[in-house]
Amino acid sequence: MANELVSVRGVTLGYGSRIILKNLNFAIQRGDFMGVMGPNGSGKTTLLKALLGLLTPIGGSIDLTPHDGVPLRIGYVTQRERLDSHFPLSSLEVAVMGRFGMIGAMRRPRRQDYEIARGCLRRVGMEHRAALPYRELSGGQQQRVLIARALAGEPDLLLLDEPTNGMDLEAERAIMELLLDLQSEKSTTIVFVTHLLSAIEHFARRVALITRDGTVVIGAKEQMLAPETIARAYAAQEL
Repeated sequence: MANELVSVRGVTLGYGSRIILKNLNFAIQRGDFMGVMGPNGSGKTTLLKALLGLLTPIGGSIDLTPHDGVPLRIGYVTQRERLDSHFPLSSLEVAVMGRFGMIGAMRRPRRQDYEIARGCLRRVGMEHRAALPYRELSGGQQQRVLIARALAGEPDLLLLDEPTNGMDLEAERAIMELLLDLQSEKSTTIVFVTHLLSAIEHFARRVALITRDGTVVIGAKEQMLAPETIARAYAAQEL
């Protein structure tokens, strides 16, 4: 279909002989704002790795639709604690790292790259912290800088792994509202992993639910958050 950005057909994912997810068949539409949820250890991060191209499917195919003949650009925001916060980098230097995929990791960023990175910090409300060391920022501020870093790569698809992990309710809402605003402004396709029903309920438009038996079911938020759907997905392994 013309509106499909990512098509997943008959995909099985795993590590060696260990199967994590199986028989995945779904599409991510252009402009999607999709939440991914499921039990702990069900394969949410594994799915993101496959979409990023970091994990080759054991079977099936993941097809990315080029944009005007140009390969799809993907931005990724990892869980906050997985970035070494002791790196002696400023917020601007972290944000400009998002340009490396376009200029090459071994080339020095140009003035234009810094201007783009600074503009991304401005969009997430962090331009006034550009010169401060990243490690001195609060958790919510660090996450905004990581989002700016992903945006600096001018992504068509933005993937986020637990973007509000460890935050209080106020910070969680601020980050999710920021993502929703960014999606509305640029029509960027956004897929975020979360274990928080509140983030899904208030912000997602569609939901990918990973079950305990290693399958993925995708549907409208209202359908996927129905108590009977959640109960079946989380209890699938015991049925």
